[in-house]
Amino acid sequence: MENLFDNTEVAFAIKSNSELDRAFYLFEMIKREPLVKIGTAVTRFALKTHLPVEGIIRATVFDHFCGGVTEKDCMPIIDKMYSKRVHSVLDYSVEGKEVEEQFDLAMEKTLNTIKFGKEKKSIPFAVFKPTGFGKFSIYQKITEGTPLDPHEEVEWKRIKERYDIVSKAAYDRDVPLLIDAEESWMQDAADDLIEEMMVKYNQEKVIVFGTLQLYRWDRLDYLKKLHKRSKEQGFKVGMKLVRGAYMEKERERAEKKGYKDPICVNKDATDKMFNDVLEYMFKNIDDMAIFSGTHNEESSYLLMDLIAKSGLDKDDLRLWFGQLYGMSDHISYNLAKDGYNVAKYLPFGPVRDVMPYLIRRAEENTSVSGQTNRELRLLKEERERRKV
Repeated sequence: MENLFDNTEVAFAIKSNSELDRAFYLFEMIKREPLVKIGTAVTRFALKTHLPVEGIIRATVFDHFCGGVTEKDCMPIIDKMYSKRVHSVLDYSVEGKEVEEQFDLAMEKTLNTIKFGKEKKSIPFAVFKPTGFGKFSIYQKITEGTPLDPHEEVEWKRIKERYDIVSKAAYDRDVPLLIDAEESWMQDAADDLIEEMMVKYNQEKVIVFGTLQLYRWDRLDYLKKLHKRSKEQGFKVGMKLVRGAYMEKERERAEKKGYKDPICVNKDATDKMFNDVLEYMFKNIDDMAIFSGTHNEESSYLLMDLIAKSGLDKDDLRLWFGQLYGMSDHISYNLAKDGYNVAKYLPFGPVRDVMPYLIRRAEENTSVSGQTNRELRLLKEERERRKV
């Protein structure tokens, strides 16, 4: 089991030689932090001044990390991945919008995905971001206990309605719904709303999943308290587990405002938190469902080991492994071939609007120690293998 992820032939089976080359050169660029910073600044400037750069972006970073502009665009990739038993989570990755029309559009996109999920086995989940459904500032005010003005009260009511509309649709169609996590200073409001949805729709099984960012040192305590409430109120807990995506921002804000840093002291502490939460949830699997969203091999082996020792089926629907499209194919495809439930987050949306997501992906790959070098090593091995 310990070298399952070394099989590059399985990992890159659906990639053509030209796609393999593009991935290799893209990660070579991402490896160089100054280049990422310059590229990010130039891209932001080009988009702001409406320079014709969308074609270049589309042919490089967009096509590597995204499925397409529309849901329909994504279907060839979805079908190709599913031919290897890798499922897709269609993720409308438009960020930073602040108007009601955009929030309604994000809700419609999520409802469409739920309909897709009912019709296609290859799309077993729907997903949305809290700030896709409402303003960051409103979540922040509620988290901090600041009163909303009358206009914001109306907007908050709409946010709650959007959560309920999509959660009910997911429940009615029996398609689980993943709700992402964001910055700590707005997250309590989202968590409370997600818990309301769990109480309402997770009575028999898990339909609504929250997200735990496990670079936060308080998340196991939060989960234990939520679990206690779930047993008292008779609902089940679903969680997507991730390490987290806003570390620098979190640390800077904590230092600037003089409160305790919400992030684990180092990567080892984060890894321990992830694995401790994974073990806690697995031990209580009769009350829970796990979507283990990780690019970490050790955490993946841990869940495999827990499944093996428990006697549960590898494809038990309460247990999922997840990675992002364009990353860690060696984990996704080898797990799927071995019979586990695996899903790739497949972002889509207009090129211009998806850029904040893509920039974060590039920055994350430069900051996560070893991630890019590992991708490069595996791509290089597969390119060498294909020359034989």
